[in-house]
Amino acid sequence: MKKLRIIPLLLALALIISSCAAPVSVKVNKEDFKTNYKYIFVHGLSGWGSYDFQNKFLKYWGMKDGDLLKYLNSQGFECYAASVDPYGSAWDRACELYAQLTGSVVDYGKEHSERCKHARYGRDFSKKPLIDKWDSENKINLIGHSFGGATVRLLAELMKNGSEAERNATDKSELSPLFAGGKADWIYSLTALAAPHNGTSAYNANNGENNIDGELTFWQKKMSDMVSASTQENNNGRIESDYANYDLKIDSALELNKSISTLENVYYFSCPCSATVKAEDGTFRPDSELTQTLFVKSARLIGMYTGKTDGGFEITEEWLDNDGLVNVISARAPFGAPQKEYAEGEVKTGEWNIMPAFKGDHLSLQGGLTIRFSIKDFYLNHLSMINNL
Repeated sequence: MKKLRIIPLLLALALIISSCAAPVSVKVNKEDFKTNYKYIFVHGLSGWGSYDFQNKFLKYWGMKDGDLLKYLNSQGFECYAASVDPYGSAWDRACELYAQLTGSVVDYGKEHSERCKHARYGRDFSKKPLIDKWDSENKINLIGHSFGGATVRLLAELMKNGSEAERNATDKSELSPLFAGGKADWIYSLTALAAPHNGTSAYNANNGENNIDGELTFWQKKMSDMVSASTQENNNGRIESDYANYDLKIDSALELNKSISTLENVYYFSCPCSATVKAEDGTFRPDSELTQTLFVKSARLIGMYTGKTDGGFEITEEWLDNDGLVNVISARAPFGAPQKEYAEGEVKTGEWNIMPAFKGDHLSLQGGLTIRFSIKDFYLNHLSMINNL
């Protein structure tokens, strides 16, 4: 697993700049809980978790608002932060997550590793698994932020259906249990936060008529460089489609969606974030009170772009509202999947429950980086709701 390179300036800003946050007011009533399964938090693009060195200095889950998982654990929720490749594909990240949860060696699969031209086996988590037990009696709740949403969705798919390609290419004695499938009942719920289920138009913006002074091209290059910076040097011929940079594009995300089903026995939740407001000309502009400097330019540029992808997908005005990196419409639910707006008391398995958009930018549900977002109420409410199902 690759080490994340943290920009010192961002760390300094996150640790020094402060603002006021509302006090936590939610009261947790554990007597109402029907379940209390473990919660596994999975970071997004360029993120980190409990296995990573930088987590000692800055918590991905909490950032400016304080250590979120420590707080949730103090309230009776058993929460863990996974560490997956910050730049890897959804497939590689799902395989790494499975190994951490089962205390095993990462197996990317014979067929996948040969096709993608990288080593089949990765890190050994047998001596330090993320959790102590995971099976149909000891289920888990998965929570994925940003590209972590695709990671947990693909993990759930593999847990149920495995991989036919891997089964066909691998001797049974060498096949990872992940690719065998048959373990859908190991997962209780899945929550995606600001997740680009259907990709992000940030990669397409520079092809449109709204390109202003080359800024769109500049942003696209910055994002691409950020995603692939540490993978270009030592990829040893690894194919381009085996990186997050590929899976995040709209055409690629829509293709990935075809291979991921919505499991009938799992509760699904999705929470978009929105940091833009509609202007008189119909475009969406960043809200200065909600948008951190890191996302101001990208929020504005995404908020004015319409056009087509290379694959012919139409990016309409519905895609303008965004959180600075991900379009709200993309973060609602995978296109074509069973879905409805969340309504208390009407939650069913096998369909996406779309939560009201959280007012904040792409890092708001992590507590913010330079603007502090108070998020403890949000998580106390959400986890309590899941435990009460």
